[in-house]
Amino acid sequence: MTLDLETYSRRVLDLYSRLPDTPPGPRRADRKLVIQLHVRSVDIVTIESALLLATARRLCRPPDRPPLPPVRSLAYYLPVLDELLQHPLPNGYTDYLRSKVHL
Repeated sequence: MTLDLETYSRRVLDLYSRLPDTPPGPRRADRKLVIQLHVRSVDIVTIESALLLATARRLCRPPDRPPLPPVRSLAYYLPVLDELLQHPLPNGYTDYLRSKVHL
């Protein structure tokens, strides 16, 4: 199912804004990135999986390591998104990540 840009943007930016350590609202650069992802036809499930996987990795960081700074841009998640575009997660793993991140 192909989503129109407005619905796609709203879903991606809502998910991004609900994650821990992200700003409460998107910046202009975040909105531009969402447009680029829409043009590339990156599906919402893959984006959600990337955001959740990166967040889970942040949350599972060893406690003896220095804390990470807050996420300031949706672009932070691009390396994980690229990783998942090359190697998708197994079926059901996004549900597991969702339970770990508590969304």
